[in-house]
Amino acid sequence: MSGATATGGAPAGAAPFAPLREHLREAAEEFAGAPGAAADILAGMVDDVDRAVREPVEVVPVAHHSPASALAMARRLREKRPRVVFVELCEDLAPLLSELHNCRLPVALQAFASRPEDLPSRGGPLSVVAPVTEASAEYQAIAYALQTPGVELVAVDRPVDLVFQWDARAEAAARAGGARDGDGNGDDDAERAEEAAGLHGGAVGVEIGDLRPRFADLERHLLHRGRVRHWSEWWDQYVEQPLARADHDTYRQVMVAVGGLFRRLSPHGPRLAVDEDRERHMWRRIREHLASSGAAPSECVFVCGAFHAASPVEQAGSAAGDGGFAIPPPTPTQWLYGLIPSSNSAIEAQFGLAQGAVSVAAATWSKHVSARSVRPFRLKGQKGRAAAAAKRPAVPVPAAGPDPARLSGYLSAPPALDPLDEAELRTWCVDIVRLARRNGYAASTADAIAVYETAVLLAGLRDRARPTPYDFQDAAVTCIEKDTVPGRRDVRRLCEILLGGDRVGSVGYDSMPPLARDVADRLEPLGVDLGKRTVQRILVDLRADPELEPASRLLWRLRRVLPDQVVRPIAGACALGDRSVQESWDVSLGRDQRSLIELGYEGVTVEQVLEQRLRRAAWDPRATAASVLGAVEDAIVLLDSPVLVAELGRRAVEVLAAERSADGAPEVLRRFRALVAHFRGTGTGLPAWCEAFVTAGYAHYCTLLPRAFAEEEAGAAQVAAMLSFLFSLESTALALGCDRDQLELAVAQSHPEEPAKVALLWAAQNRVGALSRDRLRRRCAELLSNPLVVPSYPRYLSGFAQALGPVPELAPFVVEAVSEAFARLPDRVLLPWLPNLVETLRKDAGAMMPALVREAGRTFPGQLEALDAWTPPWAGAGAEAVGPGAAPAAPGGDGGPAAELLNRHRAPCSAVAALLGAEGAWAGPGAGAGASGSPAAREAAALLEARPGASEALAALLGPD
Repeated sequence: MSGATATGGAPAGAAPFAPLREHLREAAEEFAGAPGAAADILAGMVDDVDRAVREPVEVVPVAHHSPASALAMARRLREKRPRVVFVELCEDLAPLLSELHNCRLPVALQAFASRPEDLPSRGGPLSVVAPVTEASAEYQAIAYALQTPGVELVAVDRPVDLVFQWDARAEAAARAGGARDGDGNGDDDAERAEEAAGLHGGAVGVEIGDLRPRFADLERHLLHRGRVRHWSEWWDQYVEQPLARADHDTYRQVMVAVGGLFRRLSPHGPRLAVDEDRERHMWRRIREHLASSGAAPSECVFVCGAFHAASPVEQAGSAAGDGGFAIPPPTPTQWLYGLIPSSNSAIEAQFGLAQGAVSVAAATWSKHVSARSVRPFRLKGQKGRAAAAAKRPAVPVPAAGPDPARLSGYLSAPPALDPLDEAELRTWCVDIVRLARRNGYAASTADAIAVYETAVLLAGLRDRARPTPYDFQDAAVTCIEKDTVPGRRDVRRLCEILLGGDRVGSVGYDSMPPLARDVADRLEPLGVDLGKRTVQRILVDLRADPELEPASRLLWRLRRVLPDQVVRPIAGACALGDRSVQESWDVSLGRDQRSLIELGYEGVTVEQVLEQRLRRAAWDPRATAASVLGAVEDAIVLLDSPVLVAELGRRAVEVLAAERSADGAPEVLRRFRALVAHFRGTGTGLPAWCEAFVTAGYAHYCTLLPRAFAEEEAGAAQVAAMLSFLFSLESTALALGCDRDQLELAVAQSHPEEPAKVALLWAAQNRVGALSRDRLRRRCAELLSNPLVVPSYPRYLSGFAQALGPVPELAPFVVEAVSEAFARLPDRVLLPWLPNLVETLRKDAGAMMPALVREAGRTFPGQLEALDAWTPPWAGAGAEAVGPGAAPAAPGGDGGPAAELLNRHRAPCSAVAALLGAEGAWAGPGAGAGASGSPAAREAAALLEARPGASEALAALLGPD
């Protein structure tokens, strides 16, 4: 087959279209004033049509999800009855087509790869989807081929592996070519943005019949001259509706002409190169099938996009050669295939259509099927709404040859007004008013009349022969919506619902992967129906029905591997040491079938998928000790697999030892404490990996402690978590062979500067015995006595509050420190930093505030009238050590906790000393309290007189002397 030249020269034997070509050339020259590119483009469109109609394999150009294309396809298939149907579809998706009879359209054919290999510039998982709707030419071809004996359906487009290979090659070429592609107008950037917008739930969409101008200026010109807002409205007005009434030859010629026009105006960039490779691939597969099957080209049809029907490549045609074109080998990527639900809105987002465009197409399809007596093809057992005229006999269409007068007559004749459209518009106006009243609008019959007249007026202003659904929508919004929307839906959304709404498909049980069918079988005792699209409320009472335990466990596993909204617990828990006997669930597996089906690509059972995900998360290069401990917890709760738990636990030890920061210390502490409590609660003791985690964590955090105290990146919460790990598990670590000197050296080598960390260090020193409570009091007193430090005192208090985690016995001291600040600081100092104190404690020490409040409740009196006579426990002799004149502690220490206890309660000690006849004096303030004539002695004598029974008992205990 000969191809047209770039200038639009006529191929040999093109006499039937010669008059039309010359007519268009003359019109273009008259319009432009001289011969030029416009004349060549118009003449080239005629050449494209001539090549397409002369091809022995009948090429049927279509547009994606076009009712006019579907009508033309249904009529042509019933007239011609071809033996072979070639369709522009990824060849490895063809085995899925036989499962469409179990589904409710729209659905999408999907290829899924969890781990792509040798596919550059792509990360996993990868997904490719090809949606199918009832009002589409591809569905008519599929239904005809699958239900007609002796008919073959052959998918000839590139496999999904080449989708990513060629796209990656095009991206590399675009980066290398820079601004040369697209003539420096940024067209390639617009194309890539358009491709990115064509994602279907994170998947790459493939389509049959991408027919849209790739030249931005042309699209803007068409929208402006057509008085429309978006491309979907222009296509429906000027192509879709007129072609729905055209005969087959006219339809073919017009679609090829439109596709040729858009192709000739398309920028010569990487995307066009990929399209040409696709055309070479498709025609090669067609020639191979013709050679192997022996089918005559006249008995075949090729369903492809109008853009590809006007292909100028040398390899296009059943009689052409390969021309050195080689199909690259597939990569080692393992692809999995299945069907997933789709929806009108998802298709619109994938192909860049206007909102509601697919609903309008579905309404147009139903109208023409009912009015034109076209009997469409439909798969037996197909779920969903049947066509209104499905049982009507087909009207025979007379065969016609390739008459070029049809194309010229179509291009020159004005569109005819269909009298049925007025009845349709009146029905829409009545129905929209009824629907608006149901949704809270104050609409009436007058509004229906206003919508009708406004729609007709808008159509006239926009130079249209009749009002379109888009005119009707604008008129309804203008006449009904007014200023406010009383409910959740506005009038434009109500119009979409009226025209069909966002129809969502579903996949039948037999077409689901094994995992989805297994889930449906195992959840059947709970009454879960995967065919329902509503949210189902499931109540589980394990006390009354213990046999539901496996189904309940499955729900918890599904909650772990599926998105949150699919399986959501309302009441009940399943955690370490917490297993509820009554549960309530909201399950929407029927509405979110896609998530369940894609889960089936990862394994045969939910348990297998969960185990794989836990292992993958644990061995991920970005895994942290906290995330691996979370995987261990999930393995214990959901899988009950000791072998997997031990394996993940050993991995947690490795990850912890390799960490170089303390960022995850709080989460590690929380999770490991819960695991230790679980193992100790079961009575089996700590497993080997837990013991290894304790020893490794003890050494790891002792090593990191000095650096964490000094670094600004490590916060006080991280340091407190490290100290909590070390102190709470200290006895276990020492029993396993760790050395306490390592902890003492780590504390001694720490030199923080931030106030909160300084308070944490003091608490740690007190915990290891390097700082007594009295010395800690004196340091706090010095802070309060220094005017330069007082503004930052709340940060010290925040550090002390966070220290209650690693050193909980400091709770009385923290209450004392806060009380001393409120007691000693004047109002002019206290009031300015009081908001800062509250905010700091709430932000940094919010988790420790309940413990601090409980300690304050035990310390302070419970009644207001008792507050005046109340004396703080740290007052008296002990309080003197906190004053500014407190003497320093004696070298060598202060005697330990026992001496501190005696020093805090001097009066009882002096009384016992006097009873025993001991002589001596107290060191520091109040010295000489041991003398017999001192106030302490007199207090001791009064105490003995008041408590004679205690004195006699003590004397009897000490002996007769």
